[in-house]
Amino acid sequence: MSSTALDLHRQANSAPGALDAALAAIKDYGVEFVYFQAVTITARVVGKVIPADQFARLATRGVMQHRTAVANLQSTREGVLLGGGVGAAEYCAVPDLDTFAVLPWDHKIARVFCSLYEPDHVLTDPGAPFASDTRGLMKRLHADFTARTGLELRTGTEPEMTWEGPGFTTTSRPDSSPAYHIEHLERYRAVYQKVITYAKFMGFEMVEGDFEDAGQVELNWMFDHADATADRLVTYRQICKQVARELGIEASFMPKPGMGYMGNGCHHNFSLWRGDTNILAEEGRHDLHLTEEGQYALGGLLTHTPGAMLIMGSTVNSYKRYWDAGQFAPSKINWGLDNKTCTVRLSANGRLEYKLPDAACNPYLTHAAMLVSIDDGLKNQINPGEPTAGSSYESTAPELFGKLPLTLGESLAAFDADDYLKSALGEPLSKLLLEYKTDEWARFNSAVTDWERMMYWDDTP
Repeated sequence: MSSTALDLHRQANSAPGALDAALAAIKDYGVEFVYFQAVTITARVVGKVIPADQFARLATRGVMQHRTAVANLQSTREGVLLGGGVGAAEYCAVPDLDTFAVLPWDHKIARVFCSLYEPDHVLTDPGAPFASDTRGLMKRLHADFTARTGLELRTGTEPEMTWEGPGFTTTSRPDSSPAYHIEHLERYRAVYQKVITYAKFMGFEMVEGDFEDAGQVELNWMFDHADATADRLVTYRQICKQVARELGIEASFMPKPGMGYMGNGCHHNFSLWRGDTNILAEEGRHDLHLTEEGQYALGGLLTHTPGAMLIMGSTVNSYKRYWDAGQFAPSKINWGLDNKTCTVRLSANGRLEYKLPDAACNPYLTHAAMLVSIDDGLKNQINPGEPTAGSSYESTAPELFGKLPLTLGESLAAFDADDYLKSALGEPLSKLLLEYKTDEWARFNSAVTDWERMMYWDDTP
């Protein structure tokens, strides 16, 4: 009798010593409750809370949750519950013990990320990985990529976000940006101090940060294996929301909260490693360059960028960031040497910066899309073309990889047309993503906005 993926995970958690670190932390910090958490297709954190005295039992068994939770229990405009419907089976969430962490703001509570599986009792693929679990999918794709190629994707993200509330103001001269102004870091001192302190407690290696635009603070941590980076980005968002609650202000990851200033991006900086060697760079070269393998990886990324836009810019609001040309957001699919106007920037030897992901992205989906795109580029030796010289906004060079989708509707069509990307992500997840975002696009198109009232209410005769 063969063991299922669920069986193997349970067995690993039941092995001698597997629970020791978590149980020790529970005892040392006086933990009373533990969040068993998963991440939805829109990067919302969902799960259950359990008493700490039940942790050992449930860590080796898992907890059950209705599968429509991964679609936020969202119903369409027609009343259809996305992700399987009311009568669908549950999934089983089993903790990944290496992610157990005590919350720095309340040591009575800990959290652990879970991998999701089909329950034992279903007739089709019992105990198999749950296909719509974006976190589990990314981890599996990365493991397979490494097993086949010997390569590891390492990433670091640049999570921009907006803070608003009493006492938190931004000022600047006309036609001048407040970016990098230490005075504004001082105004937001309570924010960055708390965020960095909490993040370090939860194992982040914080490295730098700055003030960028109206209410916008960016704090960065050290790059790492892509799996770890994605988990940290989700955790970082949770930290920021908690800090906002403590300070009596708001923290938002909305991609474009206002016009005329920079939106909230989440650039993904990445490199490819074979052991201790970064294959994007040649040792001893100091001029900006990209190795042959690096160019192929880049070619794959650019090729699948139209289809991936549904993931990189996942909301209606996301596209307001790309439309606001001149605010350092890309508007064409291209690459350049230290060129901030391009979709992909070779920012330093050995590091590429993918500028499309925004602050609302699901980091597991963004990394999954990047992985499979890079993989395609390497396998098929896709040429990325020459780097763009000068401003992309003014360039008349041929667009080798098609047009960048600039609405959620265009991105839906581009994703649906990319059979490779859909297949790589799997039919169940791709179908759910299309259904969810199609409904979101329909809701927006049927909504009457303040702009429409302003333009048309009293325009005729």
